[in-house]
Amino acid sequence: MSSSRITLVFFLSLLVSCPAVSEIIHDAEFYMLKQQHGERWAEEDKELSRKLAALKEKHGAPPNIVYLLWDDTAFGAVGFPALQKNFGYETPNINRMAAEGINFTRMYTEPSCTPTRAAMLTGRIPVRHGMGVVGMPHEFSGLRKEEVTIAEVLSEAGYATAFFGKGHLGDIEESYLHNQGFDEALFTPMNQLTSVYNPQGNAVNAVLGLHPEIYPPDPYALDKPGLVPEGWVMNIEGRKGEKGKEWCGTSNECYEKLDTEAEKRTLAFIRKNAKSGKPFFVSYWPNFLNFLAPVMPKNSVAGLKVADAFPKVDGFIGQLMQELKTLGIAENTLFIAMADNGPMVHSPPPGWGMLPMMYRGGKGDFTEGGVRVPAFAWWPGVIDTGQVVGDIIHVTDLYTTFARLGNATSHIPTDRIVDGLDQTALLLKGDGNSRRDYVFIYAGHELGATVKGRYKRHWIGAGDVAASGMPEAYFDLYMDPREENPQLTPLIHTQGQFNQMVARHRLFKKKYPDVPNAKGIPYTGLSNARPETEAIADRVKAVVEAMPFDLKEYLEFEIPGSDNQGDWGH
Repeated sequence: MSSSRITLVFFLSLLVSCPAVSEIIHDAEFYMLKQQHGERWAEEDKELSRKLAALKEKHGAPPNIVYLLWDDTAFGAVGFPALQKNFGYETPNINRMAAEGINFTRMYTEPSCTPTRAAMLTGRIPVRHGMGVVGMPHEFSGLRKEEVTIAEVLSEAGYATAFFGKGHLGDIEESYLHNQGFDEALFTPMNQLTSVYNPQGNAVNAVLGLHPEIYPPDPYALDKPGLVPEGWVMNIEGRKGEKGKEWCGTSNECYEKLDTEAEKRTLAFIRKNAKSGKPFFVSYWPNFLNFLAPVMPKNSVAGLKVADAFPKVDGFIGQLMQELKTLGIAENTLFIAMADNGPMVHSPPPGWGMLPMMYRGGKGDFTEGGVRVPAFAWWPGVIDTGQVVGDIIHVTDLYTTFARLGNATSHIPTDRIVDGLDQTALLLKGDGNSRRDYVFIYAGHELGATVKGRYKRHWIGAGDVAASGMPEAYFDLYMDPREENPQLTPLIHTQGQFNQMVARHRLFKKKYPDVPNAKGIPYTGLSNARPETEAIADRVKAVVEAMPFDLKEYLEFEIPGSDNQGDWGH
């Protein structure tokens, strides 16, 4: 049989295993696995459905879901007390959570904050909806309203939903979390850098030129506010169907208050719904780090910024586990806690202690150090204790898994690719039961690397390519977890297979094209907007009136190279 004939037969067989229009559409690689394991998975799903039905009958409702996501932490930094002995800090509650449930050793995320957060909420890798880069004020963009978040999916199934903490999903109205399916929300449109966006931060040169009022008058300054993002908003609160409002202000004191307020609201939301018996989904994503605030006295022997930030998050995790038990709902609540990406190892501020540890690289990189994070699942009486799971799982899988647990799968959209796979079997049956053995890792909106089981190929920075076209770009992650010794001859037999993986991936993207993120005027839809915030729209209007283009053309213009912003590992 000719090679072209073989290829045709292969793709026809792949199409046969693809879903009907009314079913969830996954990426091509899933159907490769489904061809081989579909019958077994179907039988397994029947067993899992019986177990979930029995749990619902026992508790009178589907399980509650609590999801906690913090920043910039290397795999191994928490959950492994033996390692912590070498670094001068401890997280006893996180370690206990790991010991009493599942400690995931191959949880993959995206390389930085915004992409991971968007991936989790939508179940889609961020290149699909333009959320693959880290935005800064004024961003003029954010998560588009057409995306269907896990909050919207679970709301359709009768869940109460809430979000508290760092959102970092854009500064336009449609991206606000109370406009993305959450019944109530208190969130930040941006990231932790806003902790230094104040006169004190400018005074110590943590940020430069943001507050011109603290400088002597500049006789050469013509444009006001010029490059200063005047009128930006640090925190927004709101309820579904209502206008949002600015919460507190833009001072470092307001920044510092957010996590404490978010913790208080998280507990209040849990207590309220536990009392009413309504199933709930609550996300708490702490700011975690205040770049400006000193820690006095130090919280850890290490005395490093990250080590000193852990006690607050760790203490709240312990409080959450105890509260769920006290309320009598722990056995009907899945609690997952994890980091969003690897540590900021590229030129971090001194004394931060963001350690790369086992894997090379960190925040912004497509190496394992950027996208392999600590992650834990705790569900007393349902998830067996003491599990160390080696299966691959991706942050998008939480979307589909939460929907399955909440009997909400029918509300997942079927007109687009949903990358998240249902990992209920992994949660309930443990090690060896993942339905994923692959990850496509994007750097910004460019494919950086592909993982297949223990093997990985780099597509960016693969070194000099010989005249044969064969790059030194292949890694065995068991043998070389730091990706420091690329293989050519020993792994060149994987070249064709990796190429075919990407071919299938891109053919699916061709059928279901990527879309850009949403664009708009920042910080509209606030009932208590300050004059300087409302003036943002006036400035944009003045620009458009003075220029030979319209508002839509202006806001939607794609700047070449802008999607490399924040991609430190590129």
